[in-house]
Amino acid sequence: MTCWYEGPLAAFDTETTGVDVETDRIVSAAVVVQDAPGARPRVTRWLVNPGVPVPAGATAVHGLTDEHLQRNGRWPSPVMEEIARELSEQATAGRPLVVMNAPFDLTLLDRELRRHRASSLDHWFESVSLRVLDPRVLDKHLDRYRKGRRTLTDLCAHYEVPLEGAHDAAADALASMEVVRAVGRRFAARLERLSPSELHTLQAVWHAAQARGLQAWFARSGSPEAVDPAWPLRPDLQAAA
Repeated sequence: MTCWYEGPLAAFDTETTGVDVETDRIVSAAVVVQDAPGARPRVTRWLVNPGVPVPAGATAVHGLTDEHLQRNGRWPSPVMEEIARELSEQATAGRPLVVMNAPFDLTLLDRELRRHRASSLDHWFESVSLRVLDPRVLDKHLDRYRKGRRTLTDLCAHYEVPLEGAHDAAADALASMEVVRAVGRRFAARLERLSPSELHTLQAVWHAAQARGLQAWFARSGSPEAVDPAWPLRPDLQAAA
């Protein structure tokens, strides 16, 4: 029987106006599907006119300017529904979804759905389970004592995964998928008996523990920064209020 990391996977990534999941916007997104390692990936891309200015700092990261997005991007409302439908269809097809730092991208998508569609990401997964594989959470748990940063660029270097065109949504999604496959192979003895559904549940526990550790480190450093333990999606505080 083929292990999950040698089988079909989908991956999702976004580029945005910033790093605040509650207020920033998606400017581009991609879903990459691969049926097996080495198979030709199928890529779906979206370019979005967010309707708000794109800060120079964000443009410096992904290269997408206000002028380019206004000329070539689509309005957010139909795009967000298309993305959510695509993710739901991948889950229905049984493909686990790879998302690097899932609480960022998935929460941003959820907030965009609420903002433009009066909907939510949970709505699209009422009848099918979302099974997420987050290379950041997996790597931090399985190789917890390794020093150094764990950005996608760092993980690609560590696992010898090519990353061409970093900060392009499709390139980052494909690289995240390859990192997950590499993590699976390196830690096969600990992972091969676990299903993606089991790993999804475990990653929520692992991420919460990682968040508590980071929060304690911030406290010792005198930093007021808060770390959200929720994974793979942060709760909507406005809806809960």
